Amino acid sequence: MSVAVARRTRIPRLSRFGWLMGLYAENHARLVRLFEPGDLAVGRYVSGCGDGLDVVLEVLERHAYTLELRLSYLLVDPVTGRPDPSAHLRLYSDARLVEATHCYVGRRWQDVIGLDALPAQVVDHRLRMNTFLGKWLQYLAERGHGVATLRSVVEVA
Repeated sequence: MSVAVARRTRIPRLSRFGWLMGLYAENHARLVRLFEPGDLAVGRYVSGCGDGLDVVLEVLERHAYTLELRLSYLLVDPVTGRPDPSAHLRLYSDARLVEATHCYVGRRWQDVIGLDALPAQVVDHRLRMNTFLGKWLQYLAERGHGVATLRSVVEVA
């Protein structure tokens, strides 16, 4: 008598870190498709699509393979006087990744979860920030924001 042994095919699981890297890649595709920031000079840009919520994209710094950006609305927090909501982004052009480094005015991850946070807490926090960024970029695209609505703003000192 022969016994048939059921063979389980193991499906590889994606680690939380792998999931985070996937979010970074998706956010890069969304941001590049939306605003093409690699073509922008250092400065401030505003996108308006007639919905009353103009978006501000600031190219803060350009490096050989990275861009430092800030994405916000033309809304100001009455307490701090700074743009809110606001997300600071780092675009890695060589790796095709976009990382939200922090999403609060003046608050970095160290301020939110502390310097002694466990690695799992850091990954969880980054997952939340970058999930938020992906949803925000998708929302902006659905509202009609993009390269065609982006215009440079010259600040008068």
